[in-house]
Amino acid sequence: MENLLFESSSSSSSSDDEDNFLATILPEVLEHHQKNELYAESIIPSYTDKEFMEHFKVPRSVLFNLAEEFAQSEYYPKKDTGFSRIDAEKCMWVFCWYATHEAASFRDVADRFNIALSTLHLIIENISVFISNKSKEIIKWPSEEEKNFIMEDFASMGFPDVLGCVDGSHVRIDKPTEDHESYYNRKKYYSIQFQAVCDSKRRIRDVFIGFPGSVHDSRVFQNSPLYVNLPALCKDKYILGDSAYPCLRNLLTPYKNNGHLSPVETNFNKKLSHCRVLIEHTFGLLKQKFRQLYHLKLRSIPTICHFIRACCVLHNLSLEEFDEEVADGEDIDDVERFPDNQEIDEEAEGNVVGLNFRNYIASMLHI
Repeated sequence: MENLLFESSSSSSSSDDEDNFLATILPEVLEHHQKNELYAESIIPSYTDKEFMEHFKVPRSVLFNLAEEFAQSEYYPKKDTGFSRIDAEKCMWVFCWYATHEAASFRDVADRFNIALSTLHLIIENISVFISNKSKEIIKWPSEEEKNFIMEDFASMGFPDVLGCVDGSHVRIDKPTEDHESYYNRKKYYSIQFQAVCDSKRRIRDVFIGFPGSVHDSRVFQNSPLYVNLPALCKDKYILGDSAYPCLRNLLTPYKNNGHLSPVETNFNKKLSHCRVLIEHTFGLLKQKFRQLYHLKLRSIPTICHFIRACCVLHNLSLEEFDEEVADGEDIDDVERFPDNQEIDEEAEGNVVGLNFRNYIASMLHI
């Protein structure tokens, strides 16, 4: 009987506590929900430019200009469906919030902007393609004038006649429904690769996206337009890569460290590594900003490729507004690069002209 009375008394007390708790918390929950309903309409416009940058990682002016173009594009719905259309600028905010917040689920983003899940998916898909298609005008090889400034920067780092650095990175994805084995990489997760060339200011000058995670960097490179076009793009100049790439006249890579490197070869490797860290910084900036690239939850492979390219476009547009640095204490790149066991057989893959030219440059650097 005591137990029954005790349980009854406890239940009553618990109920009173619960009522008090709800009376305290419920107004805050409702207030939070109302804030989300008005987030795009009232909260975002009140942000200073600095606050906007902290939340969206892309300058307000960049998204405003893109929104104006998007509103006039074929990707912005024009048909009257009986529902009010979402403002083009709000669409940009939705996309950018999703892209820059790794922990945000689709439901979180939809709730924050007070839109349906189906609408969110449509916005992400349409804007991914819209911004991706701007890559031809935003991600492009440097002009002759720009090349001079880039070479000056690299020369100050100890390497002459360098136009950029190349490397590949992996974007983790969920298990694809088709051909999933080819996307399973050596780090034991599913991924899509993208290859990029950056300049001395960490601006992306070339990007190639879409190969499954299991493919070697060298094979990705040799199947990219860059491999074919590199002689015409570089002429008598060159770019720098790591040991996963073939050593060519227009692409110099480190000497394979067999434990018997000469002082000339050791010096060459050290200076190349010092320059090539710029591409690692570029990937670091890109993924610190667009954190969905750490694990992208989209399902369609074409949409994933457009999304990655769109992030690269936004990266370049942001650099035009701000000269950004990698944040102190941040990892440059998390497990996407696979340096181990990717070295290639130089005699089989490297061309003799490239190997001889590397020896020539190495001897010049040692002087």
